[in-house]
Amino acid sequence: MTSTAEQVDRLAAWEAREASLYRVMPYAGLLVGTLLAVFAPSPRGLPLPVTLAVAVAAGCWVTWFVMLHPRWISRRALMAVYYIGLVAAAAVLVLGSPWYGFFAWIGFVHAFLVLPGRWRFVGVAATGVLVGTAQGGGLPSSPGHWLLWSVLVFFNVGVAALVSWFGAVTERQNANRKRLVEELAGANRKLAETARENEGLHAQLLVQAREAGVLEERQRMAREIHDTLAQGLTGIITQLEAAEQSRDRSDMWRRHVDNALGLARESLTEARRSVRAVRPRQLETARLPDALAELGGRWSSLHGVRAEIATTGTPRSLHPEIEVTLLRAAQEALANVARHAAATRVGLTLSYMADVVTLDVRDDGIGFDPDVRPAPRQTDGGYGLTAMRQRVTGVGGELTVESEPGGGTAVSASVPALPGGAG
Repeated sequence: MTSTAEQVDRLAAWEAREASLYRVMPYAGLLVGTLLAVFAPSPRGLPLPVTLAVAVAAGCWVTWFVMLHPRWISRRALMAVYYIGLVAAAAVLVLGSPWYGFFAWIGFVHAFLVLPGRWRFVGVAATGVLVGTAQGGGLPSSPGHWLLWSVLVFFNVGVAALVSWFGAVTERQNANRKRLVEELAGANRKLAETARENEGLHAQLLVQAREAGVLEERQRMAREIHDTLAQGLTGIITQLEAAEQSRDRSDMWRRHVDNALGLARESLTEARRSVRAVRPRQLETARLPDALAELGGRWSSLHGVRAEIATTGTPRSLHPEIEVTLLRAAQEALANVARHAAATRVGLTLSYMADVVTLDVRDDGIGFDPDVRPAPRQTDGGYGLTAMRQRVTGVGGELTVESEPGGGTAVSASVPALPGGAG
């Protein structure tokens, strides 16, 4: 952006210096012509006092239109009047003394400065005639002089026209270059403003991403705590309550205490794995169908409820997050059956299909009305189903719950069958 701005400034400075030079050049031509007219007068010219008076008038004419009113340069009618007066004064001076050809030459420059379009070439042609006349020593007076005058006039007009044409082309190129430079400078300014806006937006996005990451991690930890510590503690309490009721039977008491200790150790291990975001122990050493079979067998022995586990379709390796989601959904569903259903039989079915994998958990318990809020006695406040739904929808799946009072409950989790190699 700096280089473009410097180009614009240099171009503007050059145009300002050029305009200043064009304004003072007429005075230099008048001065040179006057000095030569005084010290080397022409024998066939006008009287010197008349020539000097015309020179002073020409200087005043240029001063009035160019020096005192520089803004008039954009007014075409006034500039046409100025140029006609300039050429007329130059013609009188050249007839008075050929030395004023130095002043008449200014007509070439001012034709481009004040005249529009093709009128410049008219002004250049008129000036070429005056300059040729000055170079020939005045108006021709003999046939040989007429020939010399014609050659000088045609030469000056031709060269001036050619130079004027190249000057017009160069002027258009300069105008286009100036416009392009200004457009580039404007584009660079817009890019700089956009960059500053992007920096602010990037900083805002970083803050939002950080907040979203914190929220996501909190939700993950909440789900993991519910799936490990909360369920483990619930199971421990259940086993200790059963042990309290079987104090008189040492074998039953010991079994419930051992179950409570086992649940405590397992919950502690799973809590540590959850903090480190490591896969559950069951999936580290076994495939998902085997892990569900182990889960159902352990749950059945703890709660004394028959659990039937079935797998349909061809089992295959799934993305780790998909397998964890289905395992946690099975744990939560079985935990809800143990706490609320009073069921005598539970069935788990894992179905492998082409694009999806579905886990169905059904029980023959007391059921509930899904449209009614959970009863106050449910200490988890219904968060178990909420966590299960968050897990399933988080991997692009869908969770449905069907139940009715006295008709048992069916929970179905359907997730995409992403292969184990997907990242």
